[in-house]
Amino acid sequence: MTDADLEAEKADARMLMRAERSAVDPRDAALKLIEHFPLELARVSPVGGYWPVGGEIDGRPLLAALAKVGNVVSLPRMQTRAGPAQFLVWRGSEMLTADAFGVPSPPKGAQEVAPRLILTPLIAFDRAGRRLGQGGGHYDRIISLYRAHGAIAVGIAYAEQEMGRVPTGPHDAYLDWVITPKEAIRCTRGADLRGLSG
Repeated sequence: MTDADLEAEKADARMLMRAERSAVDPRDAALKLIEHFPLELARVSPVGGYWPVGGEIDGRPLLAALAKVGNVVSLPRMQTRAGPAQFLVWRGSEMLTADAFGVPSPPKGAQEVAPRLILTPLIAFDRAGRRLGQGGGHYDRIISLYRAHGAIAVGIAYAEQEMGRVPTGPHDAYLDWVITPKEAIRCTRGADLRGLSG
């Protein structure tokens, strides 16, 4: 498969899965993420979260719950569109400002941390840990960078965003887990990459 073929396949999958995601009733989904979040992950800190945009599932109640049990919570800030992202501490009460993409983010002077648990938005996932994002490659670079220091990548999604197989290329980073309002999935390929049993 050529690069052009792969990008066309990803574009088709994005269109299909965005339609799937937009049809989901988000009611109670955020609280159900907390119910299914594994205890072993809840003990990992600092946590890198995200501010939901464009129909992404809202992980902010999960971040609040993790902060309540003592985890350091951070949000990414893109200073430029090219990156890299900085993860800045967010306690939930600070005034957020728009980053280079217009996404609400902690202010530039906030404390920077290296997350050990990265909560990742996505458009589609599969049980091997393949992830389809918006197409900019930002989270592929984030996961690869922090995974080199032992971080765990956790996709956050609606169950309806699951595909049989997500189209991926050699530079796409795999997830270790996916948490949905219905279950916690330990991804086979992501776990294998980390040297864990699937």
